[in-house]
Amino acid sequence: MSLRDLVYGLYSRRVERRLDISQAPKHIGVILDGNRRWAKAAGGTTEQGHRAGADKIAEMLGWCEETGVEVVTLWLLSTDNLDRSADELVPLLGIIEDAVTELAVSGRWKVNHVGTMDLLPAHTQHVLKEAEQATQGATGILVNVAVGYGGRQEIADAVRSLLHEHAGRGTTIENLAEILDVEHIAEHLYTRGQPDPDLVIRTSGEQRLSGFMLWQSAHSEYYFCEVFWPAFRKVDFLRALRDYAARHRRYGS
Repeated sequence: MSLRDLVYGLYSRRVERRLDISQAPKHIGVILDGNRRWAKAAGGTTEQGHRAGADKIAEMLGWCEETGVEVVTLWLLSTDNLDRSADELVPLLGIIEDAVTELAVSGRWKVNHVGTMDLLPAHTQHVLKEAEQATQGATGILVNVAVGYGGRQEIADAVRSLLHEHAGRGTTIENLAEILDVEHIAEHLYTRGQPDPDLVIRTSGEQRLSGFMLWQSAHSEYYFCEVFWPAFRKVDFLRALRDYAARHRRYGS
């Protein structure tokens, strides 16, 4: 063990001892950013960067288990990412499929897809549906895998679903306009029935949401971390939780 590793380990344990677990968030959203830049800095390929990022997921979920987190939403592929070249997109989809399958096979977590399924290739759809079915009875963390996800698309899909539902009931547009409130739309989101994220973490130093959970994150706390996702460490995670615990959430009041 190097001196650097020893110092890191001591510091990580110190942060963990001082963390008040009772103040930990119950739902964490994570924007897994920086795979390609991490690979470039390490002299590797884009595919190697995405693979390293996928390998980090289970480790991070283990930290969440230790701190009482109940729901984790992982943004693995945005709707914008679907426009990438086939040379990058095809391997990336394969890596995501492998990562989701590994989460399901572990039996530790309940996997739930959030996103527009119809935008994805048939095989990716199949893998996501199989993972959901295989983990229905799991009692661990609920893991939302956001694949083919876009915040604006989610709201549009929710409104479309709402309109179809009321059209089936025979509700007129005029009547719907009179009764419509935010809860009607919330009931049709991909994450309906789940608590909104308390904390959203984004790695790689970018300080924007890029459309992640636009509706649900209205009252979320944000933590922007400079480190690239494949290099995200437990101490970075604990710092995010420590920062969250030190804030006073007012929910607009």
